[in-house]
Amino acid sequence: MEYINGLADGDDGCFLCRCRDDRKNDAANLVLWRGRKNFIVLNRFPYTGGHSMVAPLEHLADLTDLDDATMLEMLQMIRDLQRVLSQTVHAHGFNIGINLGRCAGAGLPDHLHVHVVPRWAGDTNFMPVLTGKTVIPVALEKLFAQLRQTAGQLRLPWQMT
Repeated sequence: MEYINGLADGDDGCFLCRCRDDRKNDAANLVLWRGRKNFIVLNRFPYTGGHSMVAPLEHLADLTDLDDATMLEMLQMIRDLQRVLSQTVHAHGFNIGINLGRCAGAGLPDHLHVHVVPRWAGDTNFMPVLTGKTVIPVALEKLFAQLRQTAGQLRLPWQMT
């Protein structure tokens, strides 16, 4: 309902840019960690627990807008996020993808981001079929803390504030 009610509030800019610029509130904004060119944020309205987004710090819309350093760091962050999620939520697999343009499913078409969605064998259930709803079995704040702890233990090169 928070997501649906937020839609009625109208467009108040890019939420990724708001998260990018509000460094002192990284935990509240669910920003897992930051690199020199990209950052990672947990999806506040996840498809499943651990659903995260890797986005460039610059407000860029398309892969062709990224320089090589940004693209390389983005892929390194995706790799490290996959590792952290594997160890924290014990995912069996991942959907990793980009929706470019609103017609391709991008809810935020002007700020490129890569979705990283942990998956488990048999993780589809009757809820989406019968009610069109999904069940998220873990609180975002608790998962956020667990992911940051795992990332710290792995001594990843990304900055956590």
